[in-house]
Amino acid sequence: MKSFTKSITLFITISIFYISAFIPASTLNKLSQTGADSSKALKEKYHLGLSAHRGSSILAPENTLATFKKVLEMGVDYIEIDVRTTKDGQLAILHDGMLNRTTNGEGPMKNFTLAELRVLSAGKNYPEQYKEERIPTLQETTALVAQWNKTHNHQTNLYVDCKDVAPEPLVKELKASKLLKEAVFYGSDDFLLALKKVYPKAKLMPSLNKSSEIEDKVAKLNPYAFDVRWTILNEQLVADIHEHKIKVFSDVLGLLDIPANYKKAAAMGVDLIQTDHVRKVYKTLLENN
Repeated sequence: MKSFTKSITLFITISIFYISAFIPASTLNKLSQTGADSSKALKEKYHLGLSAHRGSSILAPENTLATFKKVLEMGVDYIEIDVRTTKDGQLAILHDGMLNRTTNGEGPMKNFTLAELRVLSAGKNYPEQYKEERIPTLQETTALVAQWNKTHNHQTNLYVDCKDVAPEPLVKELKASKLLKEAVFYGSDDFLLALKKVYPKAKLMPSLNKSSEIEDKVAKLNPYAFDVRWTILNEQLVADIHEHKIKVFSDVLGLLDIPANYKKAAAMGVDLIQTDHVRKVYKTLLENN
């Protein structure tokens, strides 16, 4: 039964890929415009933005250029990326510290040079057409987003999850691509403090796991936003955070990534939700209401 289900899933994914491969360029431009229109409508109706979690792993391998291209066409406000450092000091995009889950390599990423990583496929467990997908560098990712922003009215920014990276090279790369000013940085409080010393205007986003942490983190970090744990969110907490002129971001991932929670976030006044299902959010909040 598991084998049958896996075969069906593979067939559907491959079918979607081949259908999209033959869509004319004019139609693709219309699709990207539709994504931007949906994003604009979401803000006008709910003041709600969207972040694409590692791109869109339901459409293409997570944290790859292939998936980043797809969510750019959807008009998202942010693409969430996970930045790590290779053995030879290069910045690359990978969520896990280990290569095993998403690539055909094994072991800690930090033990490999960029050249060694580039021979690995980042399309593990995806259809054949993704076998040549590689772990992207931060430079490749910023170049993709910057080029998109040059040619489209809707601007997409980076939500940078600072997994294993020093502040200095991170700031340098984002500055070179002109994406530094609007990027949002998530990481430990200690890392965010270090980042602030390198770039005082950085838009910091610490986690908020308890409402009692607000005052201390405001005093210490002066954050742009809080990444608020979904389970503690309520309308009063959102209002309290907004009183400090701070935005409320929250993840609706995994079992939480459902229409009922999109509606709840919008009703509470959350500023941005992070999702694996961008189109489902649009459909729920714009088409079904």
